[in-house]
Amino acid sequence: MDSGRLSRGRSYARKGQVLSIEETKDGIAARVQGSRKTPYKISIQIAPLTDAQWDKVIDALAEQAIFTAQLLAGEMPQDIEQAFSAAGVSLFPAKRGDLKTDCSCPDYANPCKHVAATHYILGERFDEDPFLLFRLRGRTQEQILQALRQRRAGQMEMLEEEPAEPEPAILLEDCLEHFWELGAPLESVPVSIRPPAVEMPLLKRLGEAAFVPEPGIESLLRAAYQAIGQEAIRVAFQEEEKEEAE
Repeated sequence: MDSGRLSRGRSYARKGQVLSIEETKDGIAARVQGSRKTPYKISIQIAPLTDAQWDKVIDALAEQAIFTAQLLAGEMPQDIEQAFSAAGVSLFPAKRGDLKTDCSCPDYANPCKHVAATHYILGERFDEDPFLLFRLRGRTQEQILQALRQRRAGQMEMLEEEPAEPEPAILLEDCLEHFWELGAPLESVPVSIRPPAVEMPLLKRLGEAAFVPEPGIESLLRAAYQAIGQEAIRVAFQEEEKEEAE
């Protein structure tokens, strides 16, 4: 696409000339006000992945615990494209046939400035609803979450089918002498302090309580949890610095 049409498309988007943009069963439909009285009609279609391709993507997502945790919490992982690459496909249109655009304007070029304006607004929609791209690729958020839950259930069944060998029990007579002694000191227990894969997943899952007046309990709990977490990290590193100094 030439820079002139791209620049005019950006200007159209900023001036609010994209009158409407909506998701349809075939992709995206938009209306853009051009130089004529009647708005132009734009359609954008992204080729959906096949069922077999989606199965590979779900398998790749299920192998990454952080991806599964974030998706189940309603978050889009930043490195989600890695799972699609591992499945041999791309979440974003990568080939010429992956993306089809059309506009009712007389411009011979495709994409034209009206399509470019729609792309700019569509980019904002992706920021607001990252799962829109999943739907354009053929799967809703709930379909993906359901598939991930099924994968997890299957993994749990496999673990249950292969129970670990139980450790032999120690006879009471053999441990009487050390019965009242402490075990290994807590300092020997390894502790790893790092940010969680999903920030406050339970709060996000529960949502705002309808019976609590504004500003709501979620924002108060979120602030409290953040303060507690920061204080815990401060104390942990303070203790570590004391030990190193000694």
